[in-house]
Amino acid sequence: MSLLAWIILFSLLGGVLSVLAASVYLLLPDAPRQRLLPHLVSFAIGALLGAAFLALLPHAMMLSHDFHGLGLTILLGILFFFTLEKMVLWHHCHAQDCEAHGHQESAKVNSTPGVLILVGDGLHNMVHGVLIASAFLTDFHLGVVTSLAIAAHEIPQEVGDFAVLLHSGFSPGRALFLFSVISGLTSIIGALTAYYSFEGAQFLLPYVLAVAVSNLIYIAVADLIPGLHKRTHFSATVQQLSLILLGVAVIYWANAVLH
Repeated sequence: MSLLAWIILFSLLGGVLSVLAASVYLLLPDAPRQRLLPHLVSFAIGALLGAAFLALLPHAMMLSHDFHGLGLTILLGILFFFTLEKMVLWHHCHAQDCEAHGHQESAKVNSTPGVLILVGDGLHNMVHGVLIASAFLTDFHLGVVTSLAIAAHEIPQEVGDFAVLLHSGFSPGRALFLFSVISGLTSIIGALTAYYSFEGAQFLLPYVLAVAVSNLIYIAVADLIPGLHKRTHFSATVQQLSLILLGVAVIYWANAVLH
């Protein structure tokens, strides 16, 4: 297979698998769902941080010795994603009753949150398509590891977003169809844009990888970790830390095996 074919395959794979996993998750009884979601989020945090610090950042530093420039790019990237989230174009809430997702108890069905979620999810997947393509253009194995980390994050995110669509009045079939189409198309658009933009501009790749690092760090630290602080007892903390370390270990193992 050509490199472009691999990029398209992995861009599609993460989105489709996460949507299917989210739909299966929502078929579970309420009690198992409530227990499982925090575990998925903890694992995703480890996978994202592992990919950022153990895979993407080392590759960026190997491609460029402009460490000051890379650091500045990461800093500006974090501020950019913060601003983007503030503009309600990007949201990774994993609680079904969070502020942006509205309250499940509300008797009035409002389709606006569902539409915003679809717009945000499309933009989100387009950015991830860019990151996946950039990683593959740098190194095939880095592309695989980056795709794994993104997929780990996508599953708990899609669970929350899928629930919002249902609460906004979408039928399960329509919600699943829209998520599948938007996830697939926008990921491919982002991947193709990156592939044809950066194929002849290799000097930009270290900085694109630095943006990818800032993206994964921001999602893990700003969006996911705060939700873990709701469970403060010792056993929950040990459980969360163990799953975060497991996520890091999986990325470390995948990076080592693929290389």
